Amino acid sequence: MPSSFIDRKVEEIRNTAGGGKVICALSGGVDSSVAAVLAHKAIGKNLVCIHIDNGLMRKDESKKVVELFRKSYKINLDFVDASELFLKRLKGITDPEMKRKIIGKTFIDVFEKEAKRIKGAKYLVQGTLYPDVIESVSFKGPSATIKTHHNVGGLPERMKFKLIEPFRELFKDEVREIGLKLGIPKELIFRHPFPGPGLAIRVMSDIDKEKLDLLRDVDEIYIGQLKKHGLYGKIWQAFAVLLPVQTVGVMGDERSYENVIALRAVTSVDGMTADFYGFEKDFLAETSNMIINRVKGVNRVVYDISSKPPATIEWE
Repeated sequence: MPSSFIDRKVEEIRNTAGGGKVICALSGGVDSSVAAVLAHKAIGKNLVCIHIDNGLMRKDESKKVVELFRKSYKINLDFVDASELFLKRLKGITDPEMKRKIIGKTFIDVFEKEAKRIKGAKYLVQGTLYPDVIESVSFKGPSATIKTHHNVGGLPERMKFKLIEPFRELFKDEVREIGLKLGIPKELIFRHPFPGPGLAIRVMSDIDKEKLDLLRDVDEIYIGQLKKHGLYGKIWQAFAVLLPVQTVGVMGDERSYENVIALRAVTSVDGMTADFYGFEKDFLAETSNMIINRVKGVNRVVYDISSKPPATIEWE
């Protein structure tokens, strides 16, 4: 990605904003982070980022996002803890599309309320990518809707903001290249993708805090193992899924009837197609034992060997 592209996007954002306030929905993922730093380069203090903790994020993620962008980048950042509201609205919901729609609507409700406090803001920066667009709506030719992305479509009408989407026609690898040119640390740039609906679509049942905390603990062990064994950078995306089944196991001298975890890891270039990663048996055995021994409520771990297509990367 040539530097001229960055210069052009900086100029576009600056001209579009016209000296006014611009809001950025900052999740802390690669796309929104690069979009925020790019916009900050363009308009400085006129950018206000809003980070919403929806209760569906990875362990301590919101805390890390707030610290990074406030301290390292000196970006104006409003933090909103809306975890209780999200979990309340998701209570009892099992259908994945319904989860996405509820999360999207709740995000808009919370974001709109917070955005009203920022006087004079007319524009909203989003890190929307080309795969997000073509999986949600037809763009650049026929494309079936695969799933709803809560950051694609619908926001301008409800929130009355004009969108600035500098990466709308780019793929993830291109955005990462821009991030590196902007001086963003590799640790952030090469983080695995994380879905907008978060862990809600990795719990294959209704959602509550107990299930989410269990999955967060599993995820921390799994990702830690990948980094320990030098595998994290070889994989496009890796995560754990909490299945809606329980199985019999043996814990000590007693039988257990507890949860099953599925591990997923894929290699990809742009997320449009993907192959499962071929772990060594010893790695899977070690990771499975760590999860079962350290996370109360799990007694079985399985590994997903499906590729995309026909499967998607995420399970929901």
